[in-house]
Amino acid sequence: MTTATRRALTAGAALLMLGLTGGAFAQQPVKIGVIYPLSGNSASAGNYSKMAIEVGADVVNNGDPELGKIMPLAKGGGLPGLKGAKVQLIFADNQGTPAAGQNQALRLISEEKVVALIGAYQSGITLTASAISERHGIPFLTAESVASNLTERGFKWFFRTTPVAVDFARAYSLFLKEQKAAGQKTNNIAIVHENTEYGNSVASVIAEVFAKDGLNVSQKIAYSANSSDVQPQVLQLKEKNPDVVIFISYTSDAILYTKTMKELNWKPAIMIADDAGFNDPSFVKSMAPLVEGLISRSAYAAGKPGTVPALFNALYKKKTNGDDLDDVSARGLQGFLVMADAINRAGSTDPAKIRDALMATDLKADQMVTGYDGVKFDAKGQNVLASSLVTQMRGGQYLGIWPKARATADVILPYKGW
Repeated sequence: MTTATRRALTAGAALLMLGLTGGAFAQQPVKIGVIYPLSGNSASAGNYSKMAIEVGADVVNNGDPELGKIMPLAKGGGLPGLKGAKVQLIFADNQGTPAAGQNQALRLISEEKVVALIGAYQSGITLTASAISERHGIPFLTAESVASNLTERGFKWFFRTTPVAVDFARAYSLFLKEQKAAGQKTNNIAIVHENTEYGNSVASVIAEVFAKDGLNVSQKIAYSANSSDVQPQVLQLKEKNPDVVIFISYTSDAILYTKTMKELNWKPAIMIADDAGFNDPSFVKSMAPLVEGLISRSAYAAGKPGTVPALFNALYKKKTNGDDLDDVSARGLQGFLVMADAINRAGSTDPAKIRDALMATDLKADQMVTGYDGVKFDAKGQNVLASSLVTQMRGGQYLGIWPKARATADVILPYKGW
């Protein structure tokens, strides 16, 4: 063997050892699957949530000096519990259908090898996607889906950070009782709801709570989700003329109802939207002048300068060229931060250890992007510290009006509309 050959072999061996050493110590990214409607009738809400979650991942991976003073994970450098491993978001489009959501969950688990899942906005899709996650023993966290049955399946890998239908129903009930005491008519209440898992479940819970509280639901009108014509439903409302109408609708339906009510020149004295499509930024931008005085619910309100919600909102506005966080995108961001915190505390990508860390979550109110009192899960995976605000559309934005302790504006009734 010549001297030149020996030198070449030595150099090659040294390079090989360097490569092995680098690979051995390089932290692999932590893959989190995120399932949202990125196309279809709820694509606007899904894409805003996607951007919000990307902001959260950027803060965890790269840090933010102001947030880092408040939140340990916001100091940057990845997840300290996993030696600085970065978070890698793997997004999947559920296309607004339960079948697609189910298929995407399976793909993310079996092909992408994600260690946890977040999603899927619509309750009916969360129902199918989380069933796949449960079968494969992968933690699934929903930040927005509110159907009551989601936490009643005996699942061990399912977690929900958002308040749920019974919380909203109680808030609406207390709010309406206060308005009645102030002289507003609330004798007849109509509930209009789309007929998927979300609409059916929430409508049923509201009707049940109202009945117990002595509020009269005189009409329940179900309609097919993503309808192209809602004149028959609006004409039913116009004929009965209820004092209060509660709409449970996604974005395209919310737009259609708003336009149809104006065309048929009918509006109630109090109009309530159960968040969802009526809070979608695309709805607010296009329909706000036609729904002045609309009541809705929200888990998010802009905080004071220097607070967690205000700082995240500033980062989100920069990413979206001027859009503020809304209720849905803020809840999605909150869900991601809860999952990232649990993975960090688990110190592992073992799904069982992540699940155990989620069960041990105990986050405080000052760590929240949303207005929750914190995050702590019960045995069913429900966040028992979740809470809601009642808001009102005023001049193109929703302002907090209830409860009074957290209100930034007084309620103005009757509903103005257009």
